[in-house]
Amino acid sequence: QVQLVESGGGLVQAGGSLRLSCAASGRSFSGYAMGWFRQAPGKERAAVASINSSGTTTYYTNSVKDRFTISRDGAKNTMYLQMNNLKPEDTAVYYCATASTSWATMDPTRYPYWGQGTQVTVSS
Repeated sequence: QVQLVESGGGLVQAGGSLRLSCAASGRSFSGYAMGWFRQAPGKERAAVASINSSGTTTYYTNSVKDRFTISRDGAKNTMYLQMNNLKPEDTAVYYCATASTSWATMDPTRYPYWGQGTQVTVSS
């Protein structure tokens, strides 16, 4: 059974940092792209960042560029999202997902496997 488990969310003040982790189990995801998405209250789920299977290509939504860094550790079957200089508008439930492709993509329809999400709250 495929399982993705996020951790590392919490409450932080504006300007602070958090590091999210996504641990995958049930199969190896080394050959597949992975991504982070988020859903704020009253809004649709949106892509935050994506990384290809080899970790050499990354994409970010404009609002997090230069603040967030996506990475992955194939040996640990784990993906990370380092979030720096957090802003109140980053408040959302963050989800990790694994794509059906090896190339990075911000298209959520390319992601068949999803975690349950972790809450990130940034206070002003």
